[in-house]
Amino acid sequence: MNIQSLLKNKLLTGTLLLTLAGIVSRFIGFFYKIFLSRTIGAQALGIYQLIFPVFAFSLSICCAGIQTAISRFTASSQNKKEARLYLYLGMASSLALAFLCSFLIYENADLISRYLLEEPRCGPLLRIMCLAIPFAALHSCINGYYYGLKKAGIPAFSQLLEQCVRVAGVYFLCSILTEQGRPLTASAAVWGILMGEVASALFSLTVVRFQKGAGRIRRVLSNLKSMAVPLTLNRVALSFAQSAETILIPISLKDFGYSAADALSIYGILTGMVLSTIMMPAVLSNSLSVMLLPEISKAQACRQENHIRGIIKKTAELSCVLGLLCTLGFLLTGDFIGRQLFHNHLAGVYLKTLCWICPFIFLGSTLCSILQGLGKPGTVLAVNICGCAVRIFFILFLVPFMGMRGYLWGMLVSQIAVSALSWLFLRKSCF
Repeated sequence: MNIQSLLKNKLLTGTLLLTLAGIVSRFIGFFYKIFLSRTIGAQALGIYQLIFPVFAFSLSICCAGIQTAISRFTASSQNKKEARLYLYLGMASSLALAFLCSFLIYENADLISRYLLEEPRCGPLLRIMCLAIPFAALHSCINGYYYGLKKAGIPAFSQLLEQCVRVAGVYFLCSILTEQGRPLTASAAVWGILMGEVASALFSLTVVRFQKGAGRIRRVLSNLKSMAVPLTLNRVALSFAQSAETILIPISLKDFGYSAADALSIYGILTGMVLSTIMMPAVLSNSLSVMLLPEISKAQACRQENHIRGIIKKTAELSCVLGLLCTLGFLLTGDFIGRQLFHNHLAGVYLKTLCWICPFIFLGSTLCSILQGLGKPGTVLAVNICGCAVRIFFILFLVPFMGMRGYLWGMLVSQIAVSALSWLFLRKSCF
């Protein structure tokens, strides 16, 4: 296959574009987390990380399932006007849910922080964060539309724009606060989230062409509902389980013997330093997963079973090889990253322990995307809930006796379970 034919392969070029954007974005985010850890400290970083499950839970409700549904039905639409109708109706539904979520979080921020997150200092952060939800929903739907068209350039650029505006905004905000002699808190980082989401949404609205859509509105709504509802339930259940993990980890660390401040610091090291580093190479598998969904959906509609089987085999092999290379890299550089970049010895120890998860993160994400492309959101839900259940089991029964190492082992076991179950379901369906 020559270079010209490779460039015409939208799956390949889209994956490469998203991967390049993701690598640059993760690279920026990696040093951004270092900047935050040195500026606001590990404890404030832990408080900042506590609000993300609420943010993720909100996005799961208002746009995660709708984005995927827009992507899938855009790919299978008979004409551009029908594809645009999927975008418009999906966007309207997503924004309505987003404004509802924002209102509920803003009005109940203190209750959520006190009784769910068990950290009253999260209240002001939640009030800032909830303002970003409608903007996130807006550009998420537009990205889904372009994924369905297999035009990854606009989503890739919006991702980079969001990250750059977020980091630059926080940097300048911290500089202003420092000049004024005011303390640097986690609020500055949350304002960065809002600035990044606003910039990305405005860019998406600028580039999308709001031309007339056409089609049977009832049929389009019915199709969106059939796909978006189970996927939304999938994401909500998964976010709920992940939120439970976030709440339970500091509690279990206290049972292990840490003080409240130390528990938050260790949680900040794990989420703000270690996991951000581990997930950096996963940008390739994430990009591939996004582009695989419309490709698999189209192949299934055309009954190209051999093509689907070929994609499954190639992506599984690629995921395993890349994951093992990442594991080797983190084993060799874990201590250096912890000591020299984060100035935290514990971060290096956790990184070397958790690096074995890389092949299973790569494999699990791509296989779950293929299952979604085959129209099996219920299967993906069952697989992901199983993985969360394993992690929660480790948090409840091993972390109080082993500390954070118990959770690291739980993450490894859960990702192995997700990868194995996904492969078994795909073998049953396609081989």
